[in-house]
Amino acid sequence: MAKILLIEDDQDLARTVADGLNADHHSVVAVHDGLDGLDMLKRSIYDVIILDWQLPGMEGVEILRKFRNSGGNTPVIMLTGRAGINEKELGFNVGADDYLTKPFDIRELSARIRSLLRRPAAKISDTLRVGKLDLDPIKHTVVCDGRQVHISPRDFSLLEFFMRHPGEVFSVDALLSRVWNYDDDATPEALRSAIRRLRIGLDEGRDPEHSYIENIIRVGYRLRD
Repeated sequence: MAKILLIEDDQDLARTVADGLNADHHSVVAVHDGLDGLDMLKRSIYDVIILDWQLPGMEGVEILRKFRNSGGNTPVIMLTGRAGINEKELGFNVGADDYLTKPFDIRELSARIRSLLRRPAAKISDTLRVGKLDLDPIKHTVVCDGRQVHISPRDFSLLEFFMRHPGEVFSVDALLSRVWNYDDDATPEALRSAIRRLRIGLDEGRDPEHSYIENIIRVGYRLRD
């Protein structure tokens, strides 16, 4: 089973693709706007990305360019209604691994995904680093000031989000929606408790006024960069 991000603005097509891939036992996350897709790529790691060329917010080729320039190495299949060689050449030059022209058969898409998944994984470090804080989203490890810190999965997701956006301030509501997606047990108090736990783990021996996670009064929280 692969974790797949589908970025496609045609919601009927996205639903058909997601249903077909779910039937193949894949897990599909679908978004319909280019900027939302780019944000999802910053927040999580996927096994395969299916990326439409023409999207509202930001075109697929520009999303791919930004993703590759930031070190992203996940295999990408581009979907497009453009059959011209110039468009395909541009897509491959920017970093696409495969190309599928609409309309297509879901069985062909499934076969191409299986082919990409058989490729050896690229040996590129995915470790995030902010100051003396290192987080490896693959190995699920956190090292702070040279010591390993043990963090629960939910708190880990919160820290990973902060580390992907160092120095940016996020309100409680923004963190709840973008990190925990408003889960039933994701409340403002649960978020504040998670931040307290992170501070305990990360700030050992540090002046409380220089905590890794800073509280901006009446605004929100940020990871010091």
